[in-house]
Amino acid sequence: MNEPTLAMQDEISREIAAISKEYGQSRLPQPETQPRLNYPPYRSSVLRHPTKDLHHVDPETIERWAPCFGPQDVGPLEADLTIQHSGEPIGERITVTGRVVDGDGRPVRGQLVEVWQANAGGRYIHKRDQHPAPLDPNFTGAGRFLTGDDGSYTFQTIKPGPYPWKNHRNAWRPAHIHFSLFGTDFTQRMVTQMYFPGDPLFALDPIYQSITDEKARARLIATYDHDLTTPEWSTGYRWDIVLTGSHRTWMEDESEDHV
Repeated sequence: MNEPTLAMQDEISREIAAISKEYGQSRLPQPETQPRLNYPPYRSSVLRHPTKDLHHVDPETIERWAPCFGPQDVGPLEADLTIQHSGEPIGERITVTGRVVDGDGRPVRGQLVEVWQANAGGRYIHKRDQHPAPLDPNFTGAGRFLTGDDGSYTFQTIKPGPYPWKNHRNAWRPAHIHFSLFGTDFTQRMVTQMYFPGDPLFALDPIYQSITDEKARARLIATYDHDLTTPEWSTGYRWDIVLTGSHRTWMEDESEDHV
């Protein structure tokens, strides 16, 4: 059986532009700050959200089956993704820091923040990631941190590369780092993505563009911070995460499974 023909980037870009124009002319009472569940340029989006009524479940049952991300308390070295192996990882060292705050700017203390990402070549250590980019034996791409009293977190890592995906012909995801934040239990988990400024793939990526409001999309982009940059060692990026309010950082819906 023949595989379906993939759309070209021009077709995807035209669809993105049409949706953006429609949104700009809609005059909605509130900005559309969450991604559209059914976003046609993102071809599999129709398969990534519920189509039937949701069922209530016992949260304690979920917690008993939830994954364990480490056998001990979070250690300070777990936030440095560049020292987890015997050698130096390949790529540009970066420091990513920021604060986790609520809608009123108050710090969220003791928040478990986890990150995972592709390596500098744009490849994850995952059996489903088989595109021909090299794996880095000295980079796993996962770390965690507990926010301080001021809500701050800091990770030392390698800047991830963009990578191809099968949404359309010659489709590439902008470089990004996945963030997961836990509350007081496993049922209070939120997942989002942090992007890097000036990425030329933003306009071409239907996952990023599925958030139709430009200001909401911009809140996913970190800021280069030269004061955070360490001489002869790493470049610095700052990215705050707002959990509530009109300026909250977009979080993936639990039913979604973004790349």
